[in-house]
Amino acid sequence: MSKRVLTTESGAPVADNQNSASAGVGGPLLLQDQHLLEKLARFNRERIPERVVHARGSGAYGHFTVTDDVSDLTSAAFLSTVGKRTELFTRFSTVADNLGGADAVRDPRGFAVKFYTEEGNYDLVGNNTPVFFIKDPLKFPDFIHSQKRDPFTGKQEPDNVWDFWAHAPEATHQVTWLMGDRGIPASYRHMNGYGSHTYQWTNAAGDAFFVKYHFKTNQGIRSLSAEQGQELAGKDANSHQTDLLQAIERGVHPSWTLYVQVMPAAEADGYRFNPFDLTKVWPHADYPLRRVGRLVLDRNPDNVFAEVEQAAFSPNNFVPGIGPSPDKMLQGRLFAYADAHRYRLGVNHTQLAVNAPRATTADNYGRDGLMAANAQPRGEKNYEPNSYGGPAESGTPLSAPLAVHGHTGTHEAPAHPKDDDFFQAGELYRLMSEEERARLVANIAGGLSQVSREDVIEKNLAHFHAADPEYGKRVEAAVRALREG
Repeated sequence: MSKRVLTTESGAPVADNQNSASAGVGGPLLLQDQHLLEKLARFNRERIPERVVHARGSGAYGHFTVTDDVSDLTSAAFLSTVGKRTELFTRFSTVADNLGGADAVRDPRGFAVKFYTEEGNYDLVGNNTPVFFIKDPLKFPDFIHSQKRDPFTGKQEPDNVWDFWAHAPEATHQVTWLMGDRGIPASYRHMNGYGSHTYQWTNAAGDAFFVKYHFKTNQGIRSLSAEQGQELAGKDANSHQTDLLQAIERGVHPSWTLYVQVMPAAEADGYRFNPFDLTKVWPHADYPLRRVGRLVLDRNPDNVFAEVEQAAFSPNNFVPGIGPSPDKMLQGRLFAYADAHRYRLGVNHTQLAVNAPRATTADNYGRDGLMAANAQPRGEKNYEPNSYGGPAESGTPLSAPLAVHGHTGTHEAPAHPKDDDFFQAGELYRLMSEEERARLVANIAGGLSQVSREDVIEKNLAHFHAADPEYGKRVEAAVRALREG
């Protein structure tokens, strides 16, 4: 086996990688030392901007296999046949902390899947909760500012966190999820994933259906108490990364079963609450789960930076048969995610291996920009339409036009029955056992009791009272006891 030779970026062999070139022994360094200058300059540029949210993440490759016929719902080719297998990449993440943050913290988890389909990449960008804190993208920057490090103190502040929630009653449902027993997953393998948003599927006949995605973990749900999470974060800040890496390396391949809830498009306008509100779930009694297939993760990335940090998911990466809904938060994310990647990774980030389509080749008139690798063939025109055989529009939309229009204006549609910010949070509380309720109340009180402003505390307490009278009374009593103690 021939010995590998260290080279410069231009491919020239490096004679000495231990000593810089200098003017004599102990003399000043020489500007002509191209290897030294290149090495230091490249080192200075190793870091790229981290994600504003979901910065701390882990990922793995795998595949999705269709187990049940859903061709009556969607014409998507990768879902067309029972037994069909599609390669994929999945990224898990915490939301609020920075790249170096601990894994075992109370925080929602990102659950993003990139399907490398024969019709292009389909990105499903979700969380481990079926709901979210807000329902309008205009509030998203403010929400994230309140959850991230305070500009003055440099750390997350309960005052900021709870002050925003005090002014966002629609967050009560997600707060109840976050502060409950599933708020700190034991690992990425032991949590569910949800598309969270509502999407529109269209079948070959043009019939439209609204769907919600549910990835149910086949490892079973396992979560940590606040005390267990604090202990684990102190022992191994990378606990979830360690668990996922080691499980796959030893051949224990985590899997999830995908189900969808299906709402015929004609039922959306008359439903008892806005079905496109991200702060609400569809009760399973109304729209039961329908099984679709199985997701398996079986290969770790070779390079975390190249394949996890540079993985770019965007919810507007659809394929024929799947499209958006009038969900306001989804509509905002259709722009924001892709724009974030253009900023972080450059306009040509889709040419990176982890982001590039597999079974099809991107063929468009996007040209140039930093790090362009898809050089335009000689003589090919750079505009459309043209008369020289360049790529042309198909004339076939990916999905049917939005099946309802009553929810797309600048103001909320007229309220449906039970369309308030508290009803489902109360339903969730009433489903809990007494032990679960006690832990939920303790978790909320532990954070809310640290808030310095009494009016902020009162506003938050009013939300829990509105969700359920017992819920509110117990939280209030626990907060008062901690503050007076």
